[in-house]
Amino acid sequence: MARKSIGDQELALLQYVGQQGDASVGEVAAGFGEAQGLARSTVLTMMERLRAKGYLKRRHAGGVYRYSATAGEDDVVQGAVGAFVEKTLRGSVSPFVAWMSKRGEVSDEELAELEALVARLQSKRQED
Repeated sequence: MARKSIGDQELALLQYVGQQGDASVGEVAAGFGEAQGLARSTVLTMMERLRAKGYLKRRHAGGVYRYSATAGEDDVVQGAVGAFVEKTLRGSVSPFVAWMSKRGEVSDEELAELEALVARLQSKRQED
């Protein structure tokens, strides 16, 4: 079953928790929330929403709940990109590719990644 989509701020919070390995609400409020201008209660609400959506899990340890990501950052980002393509671009990657070509700031490493992805897609197409 697909997870519910998440917003930009939720994604940033999830990435922060993922980088920490696990963290309490207080730790996230201090390390992430303060820099974003978010109150502890807002951070708690966001973390609980992410838990309800299946992106975070929690365990009780030392008198507090410790939260950790349920999936790797790559999986979360791919899900966010997929939701963006489906919802905003109506399933077509062409507008994104056009934007990339106009951007003009594609590094050699990014270009090599894109070429490898195209080669992989062509290989899959030939297999089918």
